[in-house]
Amino acid sequence: MIMRILGEGQYEIAEQHLDRLNELDAPLQSATDAGDEAAFTTALSALLDAVRSLGTPLPEETITPSELVLPDADTSLTQMRQLLSDEGLIPG
Repeated sequence: MIMRILGEGQYEIAEQHLDRLNELDAPLQSATDAGDEAAFTTALSALLDAVRSLGTPLPEETITPSELVLPDADTSLTQMRQLLSDEGLIPG
C-alpha cells in the first residue's frame, strides 16, 4: 500500500504492517471524537512515526497514486475531524 504524509512524501507499507497502523489509528480516532487535544497530538505523532519507520520512502521523482493520504504533524484537531471517516484514517 502506498501512503502519503502531506508535506513529506510517499511511503510503501507492506501488508503485514497494516494491523499495527490500525492499532495506532484507533487512539487517534478516540482522541478526535473526545476533543482531547493532548491525546490527539500524541496519537497522530505515533501514527506518523510508525508510517515513517515501517514504510519504505519512495523517491521524490516517483509519481504514483497514494492509496491513503495522512495529514502532516501540524494538522489541528478541527482539521482532523473533517478528515476522519467512521473507520479512522486507516480503513480496516
